[in-house]
Amino acid sequence: MGTPNGEHDVNERGSGPPPRPTEPRFLAVGRVSRPHGIRGELRMEILTDFPERLSRHPLLYLGPQNQPYPLEGVRFHKTAALIKLAGCDDRTAAEKLRGQLVQIPAAVAVPLEEGEYYHFQVVGLEVFSSEGEKLGRVVDLLETGANDVYVVHGPRGELLIPAIEAVVQELDLQARRMVVVLMAGLIE
Repeated sequence: MGTPNGEHDVNERGSGPPPRPTEPRFLAVGRVSRPHGIRGELRMEILTDFPERLSRHPLLYLGPQNQPYPLEGVRFHKTAALIKLAGCDDRTAAEKLRGQLVQIPAAVAVPLEEGEYYHFQVVGLEVFSSEGEKLGRVVDLLETGANDVYVVHGPRGELLIPAIEAVVQELDLQARRMVVVLMAGLIE
């Protein structure tokens, strides 16, 4: 799913709390890897945890300008989705979409279960130790397979915080704050 860069502006005096990052208008669900066949079908790398829900979206948005394309069909082949978009009727048209992000409006994204978060919601959170020390701000998330890892930049440099219950004590999206237990080996 797509994340903002986590940067923010400061007020004129450079003090006060940072403004809340704006949520993205679109979430990436895939990336066009190449044309498939000669009738305009696209092979799409899947970037969503819910690929089976692609067919529920009447419009998909592609490219940096978020150009809307009516979705005519979707099917799955191995680890990819094969999508057919209205107006993309031959291999030449499909080739022009190679490498483009395939997105949906964030407003229609599936609500997540309690304790689950979209990556864009976590990037920018202030991170504190359970003792109250400010460790920095989440600047990225790494997907490792076993669990996600929060990349935090702060006074101690870059910290890699595993997104597991034993470490993440509190994650409060409203307060834009995360509290972590510093286990042995997390900080040198």
